Amino acid sequence: MIQTKISKQLTLAQISDSHLFAERNGLHHQANVFQNLKNVLLAIKSQPSIDVIVFTGDLTQDHTEGSYQLFVQAFEECEITTPVYYVAGNHDEPQLLNRYLSNAPFLQESLIEGNDWQVLLLESKSTTPAGVFSKAQGDSASRVIDPAKSQLVLMHHHAVDAGFFIDQHGLINKAEFQNFLTAYPSIKAIGCGHIHQALTLPVKLPARTINLYSCPATSIQFDINSQTAKSNGQPPGYRIFTLADNSQITSKVFYV
Repeated sequence: MIQTKISKQLTLAQISDSHLFAERNGLHHQANVFQNLKNVLLAIKSQPSIDVIVFTGDLTQDHTEGSYQLFVQAFEECEITTPVYYVAGNHDEPQLLNRYLSNAPFLQESLIEGNDWQVLLLESKSTTPAGVFSKAQGDSASRVIDPAKSQLVLMHHHAVDAGFFIDQHGLINKAEFQNFLTAYPSIKAIGCGHIHQALTLPVKLPARTINLYSCPATSIQFDINSQTAKSNGQPPGYRIFTLADNSQITSKVFYV
């Protein structure tokens, strides 16, 4: 894993699921997703305490190169200078992410290192909309985990069921991922995208329970009572994690 070092309390903004089109006026379930993304970025910019931004996938809806270019353009227009990290979502093409998200403020690193915390960025994209925790990802994380520190894991797919239709596209090999979590008691929490909702879900391990925090989408929030993807009318949002020097983690959700 490539790493970045931050030597203080870490405040992290998570954004997810922009579902952009090649056109600025592209609509996803009647929402202007480009403008929604910009509104979220401007809200994050207004909070000077934020050290890093992590995008947890599903940049594109129409799978065009233009949508990747528009994502970068949103950050340019909002004059975002905060470092931005990312993982791929099921809609994304990793090669296009790496091609277009290659210059500042974007960083192609998978470990954020603090005095007391490590943030691990894990890829869960598979050949289907569902996710997979691969042996390669586990091995890569295992090589860098410092048991003297605490870890926050960020990925696209959710590792426990959320209780609505999105579960058919969740992490396929949940047991393998939970075995990984069990092996590292210093892992304190997980954050994911994909759900298009801000939920706190318990992950029950043999010796402890940790929380999975899902991130509201910058595009639309899913109606959890629907059998298919449908907006519930909530505005776009983002999540803030504060990783304190005493290994305590707090999280708060914002809508704009």
